[in-house]
Amino acid sequence: MSSHTISEAGENLDELINHTTAGEGVVINRNGLPVAELHPVKSPSEGRPVTEADIEWLRQNRVGTIMPKADAATFVRKMRDEGDF
Repeated sequence: MSSHTISEAGENLDELINHTTAGEGVVINRNGLPVAELHPVKSPSEGRPVTEADIEWLRQNRVGTIMPKADAATFVRKMRDEGDF
């Protein structure tokens, strides 16, 4: 983890952001004391891995598919004609 003063951070922000996207943390100091830290933001796809227990839970809790009585066009026409919207 690298450490920089506020003025260094201001002058080199683009470079420091490149460091964080490469996985390195950056600490920003004021008067020799740390006041802020830059670190990469995890993307939503970096969540925990899917486990077999997750799959089993989905199998047990999924709702079956109910087939509609009419196709979408017929359903919309019926809503339009009967004013049920």
